[in-house]
Amino acid sequence: MEKFIIPPSLTFHGIRAFFTVRSFVSSHNHVREALAQEFNIPKDGIYLPVQKHTNRVQVLESGASPETADAVITVRKNIFIGVLVADCVPILLFDRGKAVTGAVHAGWRGTAKQILKETIQAMQDRFGSSPCDILMAIGPSIRQCSYEVDEDVKASVEEATGEGDYFRREGDKYYIDLSSANRMQALSMRILPENIWQSGECTYCNPERFYSYRRSMGTHGRQGGFIGMW
Repeated sequence: MEKFIIPPSLTFHGIRAFFTVRSFVSSHNHVREALAQEFNIPKDGIYLPVQKHTNRVQVLESGASPETADAVITVRKNIFIGVLVADCVPILLFDRGKAVTGAVHAGWRGTAKQILKETIQAMQDRFGSSPCDILMAIGPSIRQCSYEVDEDVKASVEEATGEGDYFRREGDKYYIDLSSANRMQALSMRILPENIWQSGECTYCNPERFYSYRRSMGTHGRQGGFIGMW
């Protein structure tokens, strides 16, 4: 049974990066326990921030007490950092030059607050990362085919991202693709297009593989994106 999606952009010796699927764990409360068992590591070797749709980027140094943030970056080894999602966009980053990992949770609010751009900027400011060395994987999320939003949401994301084909209009409603909006934001930060892998799967359209908050009207299930250096 499939447990993980391995992004080809992040397949390096000493790097573990993956997105979980629905069959991996039945409840987001048990994700850390399941990962600890799967990889034979202690639970405190898995770090998940307290996600609140902010634009706060946490630099994880010593310790592992959860803090409110929607992105985490670190140079620590032997620890998974990750985010949990159920329609929002999970994004993993690795700077192969400075050996920095990152995990980002980008819903529409985070995308409008440019959480991914803030994360890339934090990698540059804190660790001297060069955009051309940053590799990125954008995991499964709700896509344009299924994500209907009102004009206020569309306007907020467009203001942060610029014009693009990541949304379409039908009457007074818009259908938006947060995955592609975040890809555009990454490109605006000079991340090379060939260094970005983007999942084509929609969480709403594939309930057998993914949890979808919108489809289930508030499910407690989550999948995640995780990355670590060993």
